[in-house]
Amino acid sequence: MKKYLSVLLAVCLLAGCCMAFTACESKPVLRLYNWYDYMDESILEEFEQEYNCTVKVSYFTDNEGMLTKLQAPGANYDVIFPSDYTVQRMIAMDMLHELDHNNIPNIANIDRKYLDMDYDMGGKYSIPYMWGTVGILYNTEKVKEPVTSWDILWDEKYKDEVYMLNSSRDSIGIALMKLGYSLNERDDKALEEAKAELIKQRDSGIVKAYYVDEVKGMMAKGNAALGVVYTGDAIIAMGEADFLDFALPEGGTNVWFDAVCIPKTSQNKELAEKFIDFLCRGDIAFRNVDYIGYCTPNKLAYEQLDDEIKNNTKIYPDEEYLKKCEIFIDLGEKTDAYDKLWLTVTTSN
Repeated sequence: MKKYLSVLLAVCLLAGCCMAFTACESKPVLRLYNWYDYMDESILEEFEQEYNCTVKVSYFTDNEGMLTKLQAPGANYDVIFPSDYTVQRMIAMDMLHELDHNNIPNIANIDRKYLDMDYDMGGKYSIPYMWGTVGILYNTEKVKEPVTSWDILWDEKYKDEVYMLNSSRDSIGIALMKLGYSLNERDDKALEEAKAELIKQRDSGIVKAYYVDEVKGMMAKGNAALGVVYTGDAIIAMGEADFLDFALPEGGTNVWFDAVCIPKTSQNKELAEKFIDFLCRGDIAFRNVDYIGYCTPNKLAYEQLDDEIKNNTKIYPDEEYLKKCEIFIDLGEKTDAYDKLWLTVTTSN
């Protein structure tokens, strides 16, 4: 009798587990493809509870790798976070769903000026997620002069003291700006000049390393005098080390936007639009920007920021400075030329 009861109990437990597993599997799954550490992940749990779904997140480190992954057979993502010029490229390649703004009512919380961008006018395929600038994070104990231009990154007194971004568009763009050219330069002569500048910088021993995410941590440890960083990374690093400061070169810089899109690989567009609407809520957007440290396009989130942040023109530049800046655009057939140039800079001796 005991043996029978034990078997019966085991069968019941197994049946219960199977039912629970089936119930779990029956939940819709939302698959995100995002930059690493680019969201307060506690909001994912909140979304799962609110919409009775499961959210799975994968990460990428650069736009080019993300695009390659999306083009691979079997790609299955519902929401992605590409940068401005990549959004433009994906639209041209017919890789994105049009967004139904009726399903995203919280789009009303996005400042209109951030929706009318050249890479996707009116937000037909994308909603801006975060924005910011590229500038120079510097160690005030090692750098005593004013940091006012990109030229300082080529000063030989800072040998082995400069971190450059391991990003073709960003670092080539800095060399182009130093030379007085556009960030989106297509002229072969100008690109050759930029390559020569970057090789000279490298061969002079000025560049300590080409990094991206690592720069903020290295600078906070005092490992270098100067580092090229994005706004949010500067804020995080300065919060960890009071000897750091941040400067935007007087001649201008790149203003970048990262957006939220739905690729045509999505198996659940309806849930994806609900998630985008969720991200546009004022409270959720504020939690995200408070966690990440970048600039928010969300009016309600911006209003909740401390005045110290809102009034800091190094973080939120004024309109006069922004007129000197450029947004990356898709380079089309010139993309390969930039990639080859950057490979030469980072691999040649």
